[in-house]
Amino acid sequence: MIALSSVSRRHLWAVAIAFLASCEGCFGCKTSPLDATGSTIPRSCKAEAPLIEPQKLDILFVIDNSNSMREEQEAVARELTAFVNQIKQAGGVRQDFNVGVITTSVYQHSNQNGVVFVRDYPTQSGRLQPVPDLGPDGGVQLGTGTERLLSGEDPNLVDKFSRLVQQGVSGSGQETPFEAVRLALMTDLIKKPLAEGGNGGFLRDGARLLIVVLTDEDDCSETMRPSRVTVSDNPAIAYCTEQSNSLTTVSEYHRLFSQELKNEDGLPKEVIWTAIAPVGRETKAAMQLVDNGQVRNIDCPTSNQGGFRQRQMAELFDPSLINLDSICRDSFRETLITIAELASVSQTIEVKNAPDPAMIQLSITRKSGAVVKCTQLNGGLLSVTPVEASSSTRIRFGGECKRRADDQGIGIRLLCAT
Repeated sequence: MIALSSVSRRHLWAVAIAFLASCEGCFGCKTSPLDATGSTIPRSCKAEAPLIEPQKLDILFVIDNSNSMREEQEAVARELTAFVNQIKQAGGVRQDFNVGVITTSVYQHSNQNGVVFVRDYPTQSGRLQPVPDLGPDGGVQLGTGTERLLSGEDPNLVDKFSRLVQQGVSGSGQETPFEAVRLALMTDLIKKPLAEGGNGGFLRDGARLLIVVLTDEDDCSETMRPSRVTVSDNPAIAYCTEQSNSLTTVSEYHRLFSQELKNEDGLPKEVIWTAIAPVGRETKAAMQLVDNGQVRNIDCPTSNQGGFRQRQMAELFDPSLINLDSICRDSFRETLITIAELASVSQTIEVKNAPDPAMIQLSITRKSGAVVKCTQLNGGLLSVTPVEASSSTRIRFGGECKRRADDQGIGIRLLCAT
């Protein structure tokens, strides 16, 4: 056998081809797999070399643009270079990613001194926001720009991304990130072309979806219109927490995002839900207190509410809560790097031109230099499934072969006959 598993500049993986004289000689069986019913094992080693396809990732930031969020938006903008660099490392597989931003503003149902009014935010409400132009003072000019979907291949990605997460502070004080995500991805907006104000083209078939929520208040989402929950301007009252029984349940939103967002094959998308939210800095606890007349989360002095629903959603997606951190951090650098690590390593990859799934062997080079061999037989490859109407095969890792963010590369070994 000849094996090669090095990484080229373009992250294309070399292929090692093994030559089988006969099945009996190699495996101790009497019949060659070449003659088995339905076999697609190539009789010639001149078959087109299999390649690991770039890993598709769609990234959606959900930015709280209420009047207390300027410093937090700017803090995220400062650390996006580290975030993007970590995404690109991707555990040894090239990333094909794009980026969009929406806000937490959908509606505000207020009761001020007995006067009730409802305000809608039709230009936001789940719509991908445009990259604002740079202002003369170095800030951003909201209401300008037309580009609403950024490519990971854009040489100016970090600059544009940094402007895009700065969504200002004139949005709704009734933050509804869960509902904004539903509107963005699960209504007619996702089918409407970008040029017509929709979000068409953001979600791609087979792509993983990373959602990053940035907020200093808890979620106050409802699918009902007008919303049943009303808010006011008394900072000592957590209106959405006190009326939480009238909100659409977190479990229902989790069901929508984890089961109803689907690829073209009808299978649910792989969703990585993360949040930088009002929870404790040390314990990630959701527990409110009143501090100098302002409702805050315990151990989070700049929060404006306890993050009960934010924590519940994060925990439903990942019980370890590695996907959740506090909005009260002095810096978001390590938080964003952790989020990028979660997003950049999928346990599913696609291999192009693999003639017979049963003959695929993969090897993962760990950070230490150790090489882990992965096959269906040893449980390292949980499933090897041809992709319909494609020359690709979808492979899912398991056991000791689960991929890690610091993996150095993946090699392919394909068996064929001379």
